[in-house]
Amino acid sequence: MDIILKYFPRLTDRQKSQFEALYDLYADWNSKINVISRKDIGNLYEHHVLHSLAIARLIHFQPDTRVMDLGTGGGFPGIPLAIMFPDCQFHLVDSIGKKIKVATEVASAVGLENVTLCHERAEEEKGLFDFVVSRAVMPLADLLKIVRKNISKEQKNAYPNGLICLKGGELQHEVMPFKKQAEVIALSDWFEEEYFTTKKVVYVPV
Repeated sequence: MDIILKYFPRLTDRQKSQFEALYDLYADWNSKINVISRKDIGNLYEHHVLHSLAIARLIHFQPDTRVMDLGTGGGFPGIPLAIMFPDCQFHLVDSIGKKIKVATEVASAVGLENVTLCHERAEEEKGLFDFVVSRAVMPLADLLKIVRKNISKEQKNAYPNGLICLKGGELQHEVMPFKKQAEVIALSDWFEEEYFTTKKVVYVPV
């Protein structure tokens, strides 16, 4: 938990207690339904919570912003972002029912009232959102093809509406078709831990 406070020192008491509760909840659920690698659960705050919050370093969502987390798995990046932005609405989508069950139980246990969850494929989602976020779900071109229909025309944030992805490794080829409009930021610019040396956040306006 200290690693979250290191980079986000201005959390409210409620946000601190919500973030603190995540470890026991995920450890318990992960023993029943494997949503995080068993070897990695000890790194929950660095590898999953802080990684998700990289999006909060890129953009401060304005109140009433609507965000879809596509392929949320056990709730990343959606649940940490929903804690960070209690005045925004988050819709978490995954095609695997047991993962949505874990995310639903965790969101409920920490008292998140700004989260809805849906067991469906992204192609089936018809809602409109200011942003779609995702963590290494599929190549950028495939993601954009699916989510264009879900991006609202109404703008309310400093960044135009679009897609924000957390990705790792070599992205040159993936980003090439969008290089004129895409913004790629190395997370090592923000976070000093070794885990983030190959991690990036990619923003593409839609």
